[in-house]
Amino acid sequence: MQNMLIDAVKLNENIFLNELKEMNILNYSYTPDEAIEELGLELEEINHLIDDYVIQIVTSNMIFLQYLNELQSSKDKKEVMNYRVLQDLAHKNLGVASNLRIHDAQKLLYSIMKEEDLGHIFLCLEGLFACVTILRPQKAFDTLRLIKVKNSL
Repeated sequence: MQNMLIDAVKLNENIFLNELKEMNILNYSYTPDEAIEELGLELEEINHLIDDYVIQIVTSNMIFLQYLNELQSSKDKKEVMNYRVLQDLAHKNLGVASNLRIHDAQKLLYSIMKEEDLGHIFLCLEGLFACVTILRPQKAFDTLRLIKVKNSL
């Protein structure tokens, strides 16, 4: 898990210092205060929702990458590119990030919803995965490990 966190921090710094600098996400640190106040929930409830959100993003990341590959294939074949499924998945995840007031994820998911440059979308997905890993390293690690076990069965 420690290596995964170190890799996420390095990736986060690289992407948000260079390619996605304009998003102003570098060194973002989530605090639940805004969500607690606006949603009227206790810290324990917010923490549970954040854990669920991390699971959702780690799981969705695999699906995002699948759709991104399909879009790249359509582009390579000079076919019409349909971003709808990718945009819908980003919109669904954006709703959760917005409710929890996770601002770095909001920016990234909004960009995924609106962007049509596949390279930019890929960078946003990498950044999003790094952000949730930094947010909850153990939960991200455990989720990835569970996915690997399920896929090996």
